[in-house]
Amino acid sequence: MPRSRLLLAIPFLVANSAILRAEDVPKGEVTKYSFEQSKIFPGTTRDYWIYVPKQYDPAKPACLYVNQDGIQYNAPAVFDRLIHDKEMPVTIGVFVTPGRTKAVTKEALDRFNRSYEYDGLGDSYARFLIEELLPDVEKKTTSDGRAIRISKDGNDRAIGGASSGAVCAFTAAWERPDSFRRVFSSIGTYVGLRGANVYPTLIRKYEPKPIRIFLQDGANDLNIYGGDWWMANNEMNRSLQFAGYEVDHLWGAGGHDGRQATQVFPDAMRWLWNGYPAPVKAGGGSSQLKEILIPGEDWQLVADGYKFTEGPAANAKGEVFYNDIPQSKAYKVALDGKVSEFVGDTKKANGQAFGPDGKLYAVNGDGVVAYDADGKPAKVAGGIAGNDLVVAYDGGIYVTHPGGGGNPSLIWYINPKGEKRIVDQGLKYSNGITLSPDQSLLYVADFGSHWVYSYQIQPDGSLAAKQKYYHLHVPDSADSSGADGIRVDRDGRLYVTTNLGIQVCDQAGRVNCIIPTPNGRVANVCFGGENFDTLFATCGDKVYKRKVKVKGAQAYQAPIKPAAPRL
Repeated sequence: MPRSRLLLAIPFLVANSAILRAEDVPKGEVTKYSFEQSKIFPGTTRDYWIYVPKQYDPAKPACLYVNQDGIQYNAPAVFDRLIHDKEMPVTIGVFVTPGRTKAVTKEALDRFNRSYEYDGLGDSYARFLIEELLPDVEKKTTSDGRAIRISKDGNDRAIGGASSGAVCAFTAAWERPDSFRRVFSSIGTYVGLRGANVYPTLIRKYEPKPIRIFLQDGANDLNIYGGDWWMANNEMNRSLQFAGYEVDHLWGAGGHDGRQATQVFPDAMRWLWNGYPAPVKAGGGSSQLKEILIPGEDWQLVADGYKFTEGPAANAKGEVFYNDIPQSKAYKVALDGKVSEFVGDTKKANGQAFGPDGKLYAVNGDGVVAYDADGKPAKVAGGIAGNDLVVAYDGGIYVTHPGGGGNPSLIWYINPKGEKRIVDQGLKYSNGITLSPDQSLLYVADFGSHWVYSYQIQPDGSLAAKQKYYHLHVPDSADSSGADGIRVDRDGRLYVTTNLGIQVCDQAGRVNCIIPTPNGRVANVCFGGENFDTLFATCGDKVYKRKVKVKGAQAYQAPIKPAAPRL
């Protein structure tokens, strides 16, 4: 933010702080409680305060503001004034301290959970608020007997904090925008303490989420072993602007303290709630996302109620077939969207792929079978405890065998004559498999690492030039990417289902963008529909689809040579 704006803002805020002491402003009630029943952070105890404005009517659930590290920024008095002036909605405030595990004896030290809860990535803290603390808040009543009722709509909820508390607030909104969409971040710790330094990169790559954020920091903030706070906050701001988020900021010359944050807090709240109840908008995203996604086209539910779906594959018409592995059934999605059972007993088949002969090839615990148009199976090869497979235009089949239990992870090749042989081994957990659009390269996802391997296919089907090629992002809560199903589009992009969503890579092996699914789960994908321009995703108990701008490359069709990557 330009220096001129900073100089104009501070005198206004100082004057405004005097207004906050006016006698005519209705005063809300603040009460203190403790919470010791967490299962998400077991053994912890913490204090929290509830602010309830005078104007609150339990007949209508109130908006919410959650602040980490307890009460800061003179927040109850600020809320009194802003609610009275109708510059923010009627809002209940919850101010919570980080947990600590009390020592067993006086001679021992408590275990302090602040960095673990606040600096750590993932959804644990958001779940703690949503599933544990806020339900406890709603068990309380005000001194005059009003029940506390809080809106469950993320558009009605704000969250904030300072330093690590700011990272915690952003992470809660990032992980659960269904529950938190307005963020106040003061001197945020977006540095390498527990991985928050990755946020500026992820913000640029993820399909944007409906989050509005106000950032505050000073040029003399910390510059220590974990990183440079001032530079990190500037990088966050630039990434949010790049991705088209609703973001504002106020920079100053201060250090790692709350003085400027206290001054700017009233204006930050005005900005965060400006236009309410109009919904917070998601950003536009990167040019790479815009090349794939269609504005206004979101995920649509195809079907649900399954145990675990896998193996999506599209035939030449664009009809899509998938498995429910535990139920040992296969299903067909017609072009009109109707779902019907295709095979009543698949022997718990997993991956599937169509071949150039129009048959559906599937791999189960015993080997590979091929189904005709009526769902009648014929054995292709036995003795392969496979996971996924791809069938090339020449009829050759590659199958992944994850291994485990002392057995190595393998890649099998079945030539057009039906002869099988092992063509590679040594991955941690070979999983999804597909071909490049020109069918010169074989791609194999290693579920147990953050790599997708690339091999050059030789004339006899053997593999050469093995490389850990595609570099995937890994969630902080996992030791591996969870790379599973993979597919390519006709432009050469690789789509990889992972713990973070569908990671889309360019031909040079770099993740360009990440597309999450509605329920946060995804095992496999394929391109289907009449023009192969609809992405189908198997997501645990559900199957979704989404119309996109690109078209999928089908391995059973003639090879396509895409344009060279932009290096």
